[in-house]
Amino acid sequence: MSPLNITHRATATGVVLHVIGALDYEQSTALRGQVARLALSPGQNLVIDLSGLEFCDSTGITALLAARQYAQAADAHLILAAVPADTLRILTIAGLDQVFTIHPRSDSA
Repeated sequence: MSPLNITHRATATGVVLHVIGALDYEQSTALRGQVARLALSPGQNLVIDLSGLEFCDSTGITALLAARQYAQAADAHLILAAVPADTLRILTIAGLDQVFTIHPRSDSA
């Protein structure tokens, strides 16, 4: 598995974080840290592009839920984009597909 790499870019509607590698116990704090450094405004979107995600364990899912809470506290919206099939399956089994807004691609979010 690849180490976690997170890049970000500003868009007209908010911020896109592109997650590449493994979002696991050892790496989930990196995502939490990146999200905590964002200055979100009400109505903005925080898009987390998971197209490069290789693996996600329960702590990774918890980090995504924490990102959602952070966005909600700022009155912003969290969108998961390009969720890999295996991760989407886990989100669906856990009922989290009803909690997260999920888009097929980051440019459609």
